[in-house]
Amino acid sequence: MRLAFDLAARSTCVRLQVGCVIVSCDYSRVYGIGYNGNAAGRPNECDSPTPGNCGCLHAEDNALLKTNGGPEVSKIVFVTHQPCAYCAKRMVNKGGIKKVYFSEPYRLTQGLEILKDANIEVIQIKPQFLDRAPLPSLP
Repeated sequence: MRLAFDLAARSTCVRLQVGCVIVSCDYSRVYGIGYNGNAAGRPNECDSPTPGNCGCLHAEDNALLKTNGGPEVSKIVFVTHQPCAYCAKRMVNKGGIKKVYFSEPYRLTQGLEILKDANIEVIQIKPQFLDRAPLPSLP
């Protein structure tokens, strides 16, 4: 999760910086990383200052685009903020995602419901566990 927050710091979105890391189920391999930002080759800034219409790709989308392996490869997602409905649907469609860990909540819960309906376990890691002390052991 700390890596996801480090990636979020690379985002140039003026409203919210989000990072995402996709790993193997034994936590030994990183399959994909991403943060929210503009499309490759476009200016490294938001297209619009209007909240919700900045034009940035979401961190989860960027990480999923870089992730190899289809549904036969089991994966775990760490994302700094609770996934939106769109990103949750993309995770379901990618297949193989078994768990999603997130830290910061979001006022809309559709994304969580979509993941849970697809039998993807969703776990919130409270921000107090993200200091530089050791993280609690993960199951």
